[in-house]
Amino acid sequence: MQLTENVMRYDWIGRWTHTFHAIAMLVLIFTGLVIYFRWDIMSMHNARTLHMVSVPVLILTNWFLVPYGIIVQGYAEGGVKGIITHFYNNYIFNSRDAKHLSQAIKNFFGKGEYPKFTIYDKGKGHYITRLHPLFKIFIVLEGISIFLIFLTGIVLYDVNWSIFGLPIAQWITTIFGWFAPFLNLSSLSFIRWVHLALTYFFIFELICHALILQFAPKPFNYWKTIFITGKEDFNNPVVQVIDSSKDEA
Repeated sequence: MQLTENVMRYDWIGRWTHTFHAIAMLVLIFTGLVIYFRWDIMSMHNARTLHMVSVPVLILTNWFLVPYGIIVQGYAEGGVKGIITHFYNNYIFNSRDAKHLSQAIKNFFGKGEYPKFTIYDKGKGHYITRLHPLFKIFIVLEGISIFLIFLTGIVLYDVNWSIFGLPIAQWITTIFGWFAPFLNLSSLSFIRWVHLALTYFFIFELICHALILQFAPKPFNYWKTIFITGKEDFNNPVVQVIDSSKDEA
């Protein structure tokens, strides 16, 4: 089944979320490496300033805009139950995703077709799922990593940082100090190590994120949809269109 009209895959909030997330992540990685390795590409003052400006942008997109988008889209699909269903279908790796991921791997080795992992329900007027199955795994890892790099970043910014009289940085240092002796490190050294390791993880994730899209048929469609038009191309071979209204009838 094909659709002739274009359907909005990402509204302006979704497109701006992707854009700000990508920019903030790239700036944070670059300036973080400049600070750590003390490259002469730019001054330490400018690197630290850009780094600190990008932190709230990343936090805003991931901890506010992403949940807001999930709630708004899910509620439109069926109230509170729709939010839960939307979150599960679009962000939780499940058996359907495992099947699609297996098909994608086989296709990479020249066996079988690329999976139709984007499923749009014409009858209900919304997506059943749209993310690449591997992205769903990365989303969980990225969420944990952003939380940890944020915590370690607080300590690296100011070991005595506090808010409303609460010694947040000292608490974080104490918690990491529980695990640091297993690596024969001090708490602060362990925090630095975790922060740098997570930076390398984000570099790896960004590379994988881009390459996964390039392996799919018509890869430019994704970049155009995510950052420019927001509209789905239903002639894309990875898209499956169903109509639940006919099944119910």
